[in-house]
Amino acid sequence: MATPLTLYYAAGTCAQAVLIALYEADAQFTLNTLNFADHEQRSPEYLALNPKARVPALVTERGVLTEVPALLLYVAQTYPQAALAPLDDAFALAQMQDFNAYLASTVHVAHAHRMRASRWADDEAAQAAMRAKVQQNMYECFSVIEKHYLGDKPWVMGEQFTVADGYLYILASWLKGDGVDIADFPRVAAHSERMRARASVKKLP
Repeated sequence: MATPLTLYYAAGTCAQAVLIALYEADAQFTLNTLNFADHEQRSPEYLALNPKARVPALVTERGVLTEVPALLLYVAQTYPQAALAPLDDAFALAQMQDFNAYLASTVHVAHAHRMRASRWADDEAAQAAMRAKVQQNMYECFSVIEKHYLGDKPWVMGEQFTVADGYLYILASWLKGDGVDIADFPRVAAHSERMRARASVKKLP
C-alpha cells in the first residue's frame, strides 16, 4: 500500500486535476488548501516546499513533486490498479503525455495571460494587448483539442478514462471566464458533461 500523500491545493486552479486523480485512485492523502487571496502560497513554510509559489505540490515519502503532468503520472503509476493511464503501452502513454504537455505548456499559458500578464511584461499597454488575445488563443487551443485530440471518443485516450480527462475538464471550465462559449466545441462540452457525472468531480471542494 502506498504511503499517504499530502496535496497542496487552491480552489479554481489546475491543482484540481491532481485532486480528481487522487480521488479516482482511491488514494489516502491529506488535502491542504492554500488561500491565494491571503498570499499563503508565498509563506515561508510553503516556499520551503515549493519555491515556485504555485500549486499543486505533492509531498511524498521521497520528497516534493510539482507540475501537474508530473503529478498526474505519479498518481497513475503509484496506483496502477486504478487504470488511470496506459502504463503497459509506451506509445499510448507518450500520447497521453503529449496531451498533458499541451495543456500545461500552451493552453494554461494562454489562459494565464488574462490575469497574470504582468509575468511577461511590465508595460501596461503590453499587458492589455496580451489580455486582448486570450479569447482568440483559447478558442484556437480548444479547436485543436476538439478536432485533433478528442475526435469521436468518450475520453481523451479513447474508451479508457485517464488522468488526462480530469486535466482537460479543469481547463475547459476556464473557457467561460476567457470569453469562449464551450458550446462551440460540442465534443469538449460532452466530455465536460461526462466528467461532471463522475464521483471524483462531485467530491471537489
